[in-house]
Amino acid sequence: MTCMRMRADIMWNAVVACRAEYDGVFYYGVRTTCIFCRPSCRSKTPKRENVDFFASAREAMERGYRPCKRCRPDLLEAVYDPNGKWIREVQELLEREYRDPWTLDRLARRVGVSAFHLQRMFKKYTGASPKQFLNRVRVEEAKRLLADSDKKITAICYDVGFTGLTPFCTAFRRLTGMSPRAYRNLRLRERPDENRNRQLQE
Repeated sequence: MTCMRMRADIMWNAVVACRAEYDGVFYYGVRTTCIFCRPSCRSKTPKRENVDFFASAREAMERGYRPCKRCRPDLLEAVYDPNGKWIREVQELLEREYRDPWTLDRLARRVGVSAFHLQRMFKKYTGASPKQFLNRVRVEEAKRLLADSDKKITAICYDVGFTGLTPFCTAFRRLTGMSPRAYRNLRLRERPDENRNRQLQE
C-alpha cells in the first residue's frame, strides 16, 4: 500500500486519529507552517485545506517542508520508533489506571488505534497481550496489599480491578504459582516474630 494508491480521505482520517500503522506509508505537510509530520504525530490537528500528502519524507523536503521536531519524520524507523513510543504510553496508562474496567476496544479508542493493531503491536513489543500485561500489574498490587494490609482477599480482588474472585484467583495463581491466601500466609511467616500475631486466615 503506497501513498499514491490511497484515497485522500483515508489519509486525512489517519492524520486526525494519529494512526501509527500508517507511519512510513505516507507523510503530511501543513502549508501554513511549512512543516511535515508522520500520521501518528500528536501535534494539533491542522485544517484539512492546509494539508498536503507525500509518499516519502524526501518528497516533502523537496517541496520545501521542514521535518516536525516532535515526531521527527526525517529519521529512519530504526532510530525513531513511533510504535514503541505509543506502546510505552499504553503500558504507563495501564500501570496508572489499572483499577479501571479496561477492554481491548476501550483501550484502543483511548490511544487512537484499531483494536487489532493494538493487540498485535503490543504483543510484538512486550511479549504479552494488553490483558495479560494488565493482569500482571493488578497481581503485583494485590501481592503488596496481601503482604502489607489486613484487607480481606475479596476486597483486594475488587480494589485492584478484577471483576470477581474466580478471574482474580486464576490470574494470581498463573503468575505466582499459588493462591492469594497461600501467598499471604507465606509472607506472614516471613515476618519478624513481633508481627506474627496476626491470624493466618482470611
